[in-house]
Amino acid sequence: MNRNWRIWIRWLLVAWTSPNSVIGLAFGVLALLTGGRAQIRRGCIEFHGGFVKWLLSRLLNGQGAAAMTLGHTILGQTPAMLHRARDHEHVHVRQYERWGPFFLPAYIGSSLVLWIRGCDSYLENPFEIEAYRLAPLNPQSQQPSAEGKSEPLKSQPPKPLSPEANVSADDSDCKRG
Repeated sequence: MNRNWRIWIRWLLVAWTSPNSVIGLAFGVLALLTGGRAQIRRGCIEFHGGFVKWLLSRLLNGQGAAAMTLGHTILGQTPAMLHRARDHEHVHVRQYERWGPFFLPAYIGSSLVLWIRGCDSYLENPFEIEAYRLAPLNPQSQQPSAEGKSEPLKSQPPKPLSPEANVSADDSDCKRG
């Protein structure tokens, strides 16, 4: 495929995901207004700190999330958490590129169905299963410090479920307890 076609396809993917990216950009502006920072990595804009850190620390029943993707916008609590989660979040970017404006309703709908069935609405969500399978969060990954030295990351990611984990005839309805 020649270069011109790749550029057109890239712009079509950006347009296809733009309704979700705009939501992420709105959160990013709030982050910047409250002391957060922004950076461009791998064709996506990433925001961290400020309002974004506050918001992400309250997700997942108060356990907090390291990062979250909205289209081509990635929100992270800190630069270290963005570094650790970047590959995982870019799997979600590719999912947004496939699903476009339908990604958020599909993701939320999957989580809602899982929650009603008594399942883990985050770790058992098919979109998360794919992201953890293709790019698991690595608690041993190193974040370069300001001096260029590698420092271990301090927080641990949730343990991902594989599609085969805990699936049996007795568990098919996901009711726990």
